[in-house]
Amino acid sequence: MPAMNTKTIERSPDLKKQYHHGDLRNKLVQAATEMLVESGIEGLSLRKLADRVGVSRTAPYHHFKDKNALLCAIAQSGFLRWQSVLEGILQKPVLSEAEKYRAMVKAYLQYATESPEIYELMFGRTIWKSESATPDLKSVAYPCFQNHVELVRRWQAEGVLAATEDSLRLAQVSWATMHGLARLLIDGVYADVAHLDDMCDCLINSFIKSNS
Repeated sequence: MPAMNTKTIERSPDLKKQYHHGDLRNKLVQAATEMLVESGIEGLSLRKLADRVGVSRTAPYHHFKDKNALLCAIAQSGFLRWQSVLEGILQKPVLSEAEKYRAMVKAYLQYATESPEIYELMFGRTIWKSESATPDLKSVAYPCFQNHVELVRRWQAEGVLAATEDSLRLAQVSWATMHGLARLLIDGVYADVAHLDDMCDCLINSFIKSNS
């Protein structure tokens, strides 16, 4: 969307003349995500967001009641983007099931290390430890894990992962392993992103059956 004239928007009695309802919300989430990456959570506020987008300072409150709701919307967008990446992998007919599993693990770790601020918000204590996740965020975050459980069952049935393990427990442990490695890479503790491919292969080989 082309740059908007801030003064024109602030004088407008009806924001719908500048944006459709959904367009403005999406624009706010996109701009807030950029601000999060640039300045962290501390540098993000609804007032600064309004200035960034070029709307009145009350406009964001029509979509987010407070900063927590905005942060949850950013996290929700992060989960949706990850699901889109995953679906792109799963829909590739040229890949075997084992290759899809390998691609999923590598894509997950790349996603986390390339978007660490968003990843931290998706899974970190800022939202979840304080039990402040919005219903909209929960509606995508919880199904995201359930989808992983179903994928584990599918890969067990296909002989990619060990069928002797409980599917839920294997899903929890395999995701926790990916998450733990992602955290080490993001924090720069005991792991270096320069060795990402080797670590991905080691992680994959720890779970995948040798004949896959």
